[in-house]
Amino acid sequence: MRQKKLDSMGVSAFCESMAMMVQSGIQMDEAVALLRQSGGSGGPLEQGLAEMQTFTEQGKKLSAAMEGTGIFPEYAIRMVAAGESAGRLEDVLFQLAVYYADQKTMTDKLRRAVVYPVVMLVLIIAVLAVMLTMVLPSFLGVYDNLTGSLTDSSYVYVNWAYGFCWAALVILGVLVLALVIGFLLWNSGKRHVMEAVLGKIPVCASILECLGMFRFTAALSTFLASGQMQDIAVAESMKMTSCGPVEKKIRRCVERMGEGHGIAQAAYSEGLFEPVYGRMLLAGERSGSLETVLKKLTDLLAEHCGSLVDRLVGIVDPVLSGLLMLTVGLSLLSVMLPLIGMMNAVG
Repeated sequence: MRQKKLDSMGVSAFCESMAMMVQSGIQMDEAVALLRQSGGSGGPLEQGLAEMQTFTEQGKKLSAAMEGTGIFPEYAIRMVAAGESAGRLEDVLFQLAVYYADQKTMTDKLRRAVVYPVVMLVLIIAVLAVMLTMVLPSFLGVYDNLTGSLTDSSYVYVNWAYGFCWAALVILGVLVLALVIGFLLWNSGKRHVMEAVLGKIPVCASILECLGMFRFTAALSTFLASGQMQDIAVAESMKMTSCGPVEKKIRRCVERMGEGHGIAQAAYSEGLFEPVYGRMLLAGERSGSLETVLKKLTDLLAEHCGSLVDRLVGIVDPVLSGLLMLTVGLSLLSVMLPLIGMMNAVG
């Protein structure tokens, strides 16, 4: 039976634990055995560690043992293999722990940003449904009892109320359907279709590009920590971006690197990073601290992505709340106007 893949936090915890054991000089088979003893039971990691222990006791490397379990992402396995070849396994494991922890944080933030508007949409649709099925018919019943029948002018007001509610309900229903279709496309291997659509919305396009740069920078930092050459590291890291505009800039950087430029100079010339970040990268390359600067840039990009997501939520929240208040308010005003006219006529 195919085992369930580890989530990002599980991979991060595994890599950090293994890195500390490697740093302490513990043999790989002993490290896996100790990690297995300290875990629980029944989860994918515990089952995977049992298989890994068998592999490492046979003398296989950590990357081969990870691949044999089938629970680790391909990227993590490739990076561990590269770290083993370059003799920098400890550095790579620590880098992977940070990388997957950042991925988990960013994924959770994006999920919360999507869930809140969806909950608001469902709430608004429920309120509109109650208005159409209970509130408005109740007002009509009251008016019929008071007057025997509604005048033409009163019908106009009530029709407005029904029109407001139905129009809002249809618009929100279409929006919910679009979100459902987008979610299915995003998780069915057709993410590029959704990225093309979202890329036409300025706020969403900025978030996608920032996420692409975050993934690229984090991956590049890990590849360089594994001892890969700069051109290979950039080309491989480009596969992690999942963003067309960012990939185009990186390809131009690869072309410049083919002409003999370093990654920092190529990135600065092509405007891959913002100018202040580009200068940081140049200074890091010249001082021999490129990996340190890349780690700092990864943290800055993560913070920037978070602020862009918060800004999007800050736009969506008042729009949805305003739509709810506007629709309900206008609907109630429309059905109250006939009652106000009746009271004026009586008194």
